[in-house]
Amino acid sequence: MTSSAGGRTLGVVPEGDTIYRAAAALRIALVGQPLVNVEVRRLVGPLPEPGRVIETVDSHGKHLEFTWDDGLVLHTHMRMTGSWHLYRPGERWRKSAHQARVTIEVPDWVAVCFNAPVVETYRQADRRRHPGMGLLGPDLCRDDADIAECVRRLSFYEDPAAPLHDVLLDQRIACGVGNVYKSEVLFACRMSPFAPLDTLSDAERWELIETSSRLLRANLDHAGRITTSSVAGGLAVYGRTGQPCFRCGAAAIRAGRFGEHARTTYWCPVCQPGDDRPRVRRAASPTGRIVG
Repeated sequence: MTSSAGGRTLGVVPEGDTIYRAAAALRIALVGQPLVNVEVRRLVGPLPEPGRVIETVDSHGKHLEFTWDDGLVLHTHMRMTGSWHLYRPGERWRKSAHQARVTIEVPDWVAVCFNAPVVETYRQADRRRHPGMGLLGPDLCRDDADIAECVRRLSFYEDPAAPLHDVLLDQRIACGVGNVYKSEVLFACRMSPFAPLDTLSDAERWELIETSSRLLRANLDHAGRITTSSVAGGLAVYGRTGQPCFRCGAAAIRAGRFGEHARTTYWCPVCQPGDDRPRVRRAASPTGRIVG
């Protein structure tokens, strides 16, 4: 994606597929290149020294990691606001400099991360002990994603009564599904967003994870998300509030904000039957025992 200001924006509204593509572009530009300069605003942690070489750029669902040859790792999580850009030296940036959280400069490229809520560094050996990264489930963008492990994690989920619209966003189960894919996957599987996890059979849990992986991997090589060819724009329910369902033609797509972070969920009440009202549930303790 280019403009008169130059550069490439490596994905918007980040989910697993956009982070995967961003990592691929950053990998081509940066891996094997000596570091000229790095700047990270509001960082508590070490920085790589000039001359150090970037060895890997990897995505893990919605997380992105750079690893230097001394074992130092830079980790970013875009949430809903962040984006990575690539520029040639001297090109004008497409966003203002005060929005830049990370600037990585190598001889031929400048990689800039704007507005990322999570930016941190740590040593490679510490990754498994990281409170967030150490708990991540398998990355569904990978063609060798361990579907069985994801299903196993669902079987031991801390809150068996959690609604599916929350469970699918939990990166401890599987990495990569964000708010867009959450709604699209549930529609494709004909599952109500409000169905409690413990009402699903093992086969349905497998279908949920496998469909998530299939839709994510189908969009790794192009920027536009397409989950169906039957609707203009390529999305079955996301962003289509009030429009007729293309599959049943008997209902309008509904939308509402539910869950801990009040993320918008889209669904068809006919194709995805079930209680369409948010449930008031008791909180789960850290051990999974229902309390209160």
